[in-house]
Amino acid sequence: MMETKLVLLGTGTPNACPDASGPSSAVVVGDRAYLVDFGPGVVRQAAKAYRNGIDALRPDRLVTAFCTHLHTDHTAGYPDLIFTPWVLERKEPLRVFGPKGIRDMTEHLLKAYKVDIDFRINGFEKANEVGYRVETQEITSGVIYRDDRVTVEAFPVSHGTLESYGFKFTTPDRVIVISGDTAPLEIVAEKAKGCDILLHEVEYTAGLAAREPKWQKYHREVHTLSVDLAEIAKKARPKLLVTYHRIYHMEIQDNTVDVGAEMARRNEAILEEIRNAGYEGPVVNGMDLDAF
Repeated sequence: MMETKLVLLGTGTPNACPDASGPSSAVVVGDRAYLVDFGPGVVRQAAKAYRNGIDALRPDRLVTAFCTHLHTDHTAGYPDLIFTPWVLERKEPLRVFGPKGIRDMTEHLLKAYKVDIDFRINGFEKANEVGYRVETQEITSGVIYRDDRVTVEAFPVSHGTLESYGFKFTTPDRVIVISGDTAPLEIVAEKAKGCDILLHEVEYTAGLAAREPKWQKYHREVHTLSVDLAEIAKKARPKLLVTYHRIYHMEIQDNTVDVGAEMARRNEAILEEIRNAGYEGPVVNGMDLDAF
């Protein structure tokens, strides 16, 4: 039986963190990869994962992707995902499933790069005429994709007024649920009940408490505090809880302090907050290029 893995290509946020690329994950089933989101650096991160032995993430093999929502930190790598694998001889169109607006975004990107496309097809290089094309499907809740290895269900999550989805991947040997960006929701606990891996965004509760009231209000409405994630996990009881898109509530662009040490401290503090809130199951902080 083919083994299913979850590979974290990027675990970051809108911050330009040198150690955490933009949000992107891959559910890998045998020799196929199914991407979720495409933050900055996605193709090079896939190339790193390929170098680490995950053959399905060789860049020219990236052909199927799902988008949780259209925020820039989750989509700034989209042109990279469209064009770089094509330059590296991807020979089939990219298939992308995402919320309303993904088709429009795709069409604008193809127009923006029309000079490059024309040159590569009609100029000296003579690239294939298929690999840059994108087949988009705007999704709603329910099963949005199925093949002989995976069934993908989309479910609505709450991220301000932006249409946003989480995804549940069911393969022959595993169930993996990915939250996307969301406030704490019962539906996530419901969809993740008994799953093998729940990959969920999180923010540092003590860090948010130190910020001014307007930011506390905003973040509570669009993201999930560690203490609230503990409640979701207690209901879902996944075999493994993995955090990503961690919001530390600190300045990470400051060379006058040891930012790395402080981030490491807050990483441990986030896990401690989850445990202190009563979650006793296995939990880890996902890092770029981790494979589970």
